[in-house]
Amino acid sequence: MKSDYIRPVLDLPATGAKIKTLMKKNGMTVRFLQDVFETSYPQAIYNWLSGKNMPSIDNLVILAEVFGVPVDEIVVVTRE
Repeated sequence: MKSDYIRPVLDLPATGAKIKTLMKKNGMTVRFLQDVFETSYPQAIYNWLSGKNMPSIDNLVILAEVFGVPVDEIVVVTRE
């Protein structure tokens, strides 16, 4: 029996755009986030911004704290 449930799906490009918007709104740079995450390689952050990857749950919690918003304000979900 087929369900009519429309499941939520993470929208990586829209989430990346949301992170960019929150960075700009708060005057933050990729370099600043590198310092927050204590990494010398910015590639992971650029991958989030471009929608190639999603931040881990741990990193989403950190981003939410840094931006001063709840996690669900960062993550964009669509329905399939």
